[in-house]
Amino acid sequence: MPETMEETPKPQRQRLVLVGNGMAGVRTLEELLKIAPELYDITVFGAEPHPNYNRILLSPVLAGEQTLEEIILNPLSWYEENGITLHLGKQVAKIDRVRRQVVAEDGTTADYDRLLIATGSNPFILPVPGKELDGVIAYRDIADTQEMIDAAAKYQHAVVIGGGLLGLEAANGLMLRGMQVTVVHLGDWLMERQLDDQAGELLRKSLQARGLKFRLATQTEALIGDKDGRVMAVRFKDGSEIPADLVVMAAGIRPNTTLAESAGLHCKRGIVVTDTLQTVTDPRIYAVGECAAHRGIAYGLVAPLFEQGKVCATHLAEFGIGRYQGSQTSTKLKVTGIDLFSAGDFMGAASGGPDADKFEEIVMSDPFAGVYKKLVIKNDQLVGACLYGDTVDGSWYFKLLRDGRKIADIRDKLMFGESNIGDGGHQGQNKAAAMADSDEVCGCNGVTKGSICKAIKEKGLFTLDEVRKHTKASASCGSCTGLVEQLLMFTAGGDYSAAPKKKAICGCTEMSHQEVRDAIVDRHLTALDQVYTALDWKSPNGCATCRPALNYYLISSWPKEAQDDPQSRAINERSHANIQKDGSYSVIPRMWGGETNSSELRRIADVVDKYQIPTVKVTGGQRIDLLGVKKEDLVNVWKDIGMPSGHAYAKALRTVKTCVGSEWCRMGTQDSTQMGKDLERALWRMYAPHKVKLAVSGCPRNCAESGIKDVGVIGVDSGWELYVGGNGGIKTEVAHFFCKVKTPQEVLEYSGAFLQLYRKEGWYLERTCHYISRVGLDYVKKKILDDHEGRQALWAELQYALDGEPDPWFDFDKAKVDLRQFEAL
Repeated sequence: MPETMEETPKPQRQRLVLVGNGMAGVRTLEELLKIAPELYDITVFGAEPHPNYNRILLSPVLAGEQTLEEIILNPLSWYEENGITLHLGKQVAKIDRVRRQVVAEDGTTADYDRLLIATGSNPFILPVPGKELDGVIAYRDIADTQEMIDAAAKYQHAVVIGGGLLGLEAANGLMLRGMQVTVVHLGDWLMERQLDDQAGELLRKSLQARGLKFRLATQTEALIGDKDGRVMAVRFKDGSEIPADLVVMAAGIRPNTTLAESAGLHCKRGIVVTDTLQTVTDPRIYAVGECAAHRGIAYGLVAPLFEQGKVCATHLAEFGIGRYQGSQTSTKLKVTGIDLFSAGDFMGAASGGPDADKFEEIVMSDPFAGVYKKLVIKNDQLVGACLYGDTVDGSWYFKLLRDGRKIADIRDKLMFGESNIGDGGHQGQNKAAAMADSDEVCGCNGVTKGSICKAIKEKGLFTLDEVRKHTKASASCGSCTGLVEQLLMFTAGGDYSAAPKKKAICGCTEMSHQEVRDAIVDRHLTALDQVYTALDWKSPNGCATCRPALNYYLISSWPKEAQDDPQSRAINERSHANIQKDGSYSVIPRMWGGETNSSELRRIADVVDKYQIPTVKVTGGQRIDLLGVKKEDLVNVWKDIGMPSGHAYAKALRTVKTCVGSEWCRMGTQDSTQMGKDLERALWRMYAPHKVKLAVSGCPRNCAESGIKDVGVIGVDSGWELYVGGNGGIKTEVAHFFCKVKTPQEVLEYSGAFLQLYRKEGWYLERTCHYISRVGLDYVKKKILDDHEGRQALWAELQYALDGEPDPWFDFDKAKVDLRQFEAL
């Protein structure tokens, strides 16, 4: 018998413990698993009860643009698949460097051969009286975000202390949730660390136009509470006060070094680390992220943290290569519709110092257009850039800045961007196609064009989500998403699919908007409690995100059967008025088709005088807006005006704009005013997934701007042309030509059928343009134009749903209006 050979025993794995389950630490593990997947048994401690998520996308979650589920970077399955022991909701209390062991507060222990600390940072809480009151929070994690979302559903006034990146993102999100928000900032202008004074002023004006209020160069003295211990006001050093039901501290962060200091690690502005990310005190212990101080700097942006993670992983893998030598950083604000970018030494000579005279500045300023650009040059190199309003060349400027390229040959064209530079412009070409493989696409994750294209080809990637999963490009701040999609189209060609993955309504369910709508119809659910029970809702009372959506789906699916729940509506709809930034209200009576008479005008004038309303304005929808009405006057103002509600506060029909048409205009071909009045009278009580605006023009000259409305009607010699799916929002959407009809009755039927189809199938907060983009114009035409009986049925359904619908200001009981909310405090 031959001798049996003994199997060579596998080397025992080393033990790696990660303290901190955030973006920097887990990114280090991802990089490590790529290059040394068998080297360690890995244990992770996370203080939060969530898997690793994208903290920089909390702002879109607060703003209602994304859900918590969508920002999860590594689900629980990822830890299992990689053999990682995960301890969630466990704060590490002690590091025993002698025994090489970490101990959690609940007694859980883990031994280590190598320890990685990624404890991040703590928010700076102003040391002012009242900081411990209920309703005073920081803005750092999911729990803070959810608390703000819940507060926005209950309260009215929010104060954000801090006019930096995080503070402005918090303020914008709370405003979009319906709160009146004041930003208090100690500096003379917003984001003074990322913008100069001119760009900061443009930013303030833009955000103020959206509804935010600002107190700049203002110091907070105290937070004042009510008898129940909740914050009710903020007092400033000058003695003035403003109301506050919620105070968000966003005045900066401090590296979280408490655990490291207790273990005897050297800390100064963070846990001091070397170029290999090892702590200077103990080479077995590494630190990355916001808690680490490298060459005296603790970085708070994601790109440097990921660069640290990549270098750290190579040393944990025992490759002994790579050195972290610091990072160039750039800034982008995550507020939809606000474009700003800054990088490098953008202050230039204004920063002072012995070399101040060596800086050159190229400045272009167009305040009327809201565009400002400043490029800072030193020693024939671009060393800083500050852009507002036009940031398309931000990534190119950042590349020039990092590469240290001499710019003498392009200096005269530098301000006008990459497309105007002969050696790299490729003007008119697809930007992705023109890039070199070595060019960086995703600054947050350091991903180049070549890496993305290689992954697309070798792994057969066809969707944006697949590219994000395999390369991390576009997975962090999202600003490079458009470029990544270009690369997909350029590389995958006709196989590219932009179809999004299923979106859950909120964290209370895994179900999408469509699945919930279908379930409400299929199971004949008519009340919120039924939905929560039948669909296994995680929260017994829902949340501020899902309640308004569910309430709309119920009343639109089962009119006259499902009961409207006023408390599940957004704050403006609960109070049936538009809250203005100073705490007053806007009253807009309805004027059929924009037409009024002397009696109505006289009543409006009398109300303005009687209630001392400070501003009267004609709106873009041809109505009169009374601005500055006190809350306690609202009921009597409407009573004295005696006109129907304009529903300017609601997800409903807003206006039907008209020109004077054939009745007066010598160019008019059809009576647009009468058509507008007929449409408005037929539809004015209509609630919808989002606001709806109509317009009727009496001739193809289109004076009523019918081409950018949800439903636009244009009179022609032989009848009427109908257009659908336009809007004039942040991104103007031109309406699609829908059909041509002959009679006013057909205009009513076709328009009403389209809107009813949208009411039945549109997702809550989805505009008509996005609904059409999702289902396709051909689908809508098939349902309305090709199906005669179906069209008439939709029109009949809408008339049934709207019949008897109350005006909230003149039928309080039927509309379930709580009049107590209008009482003076």
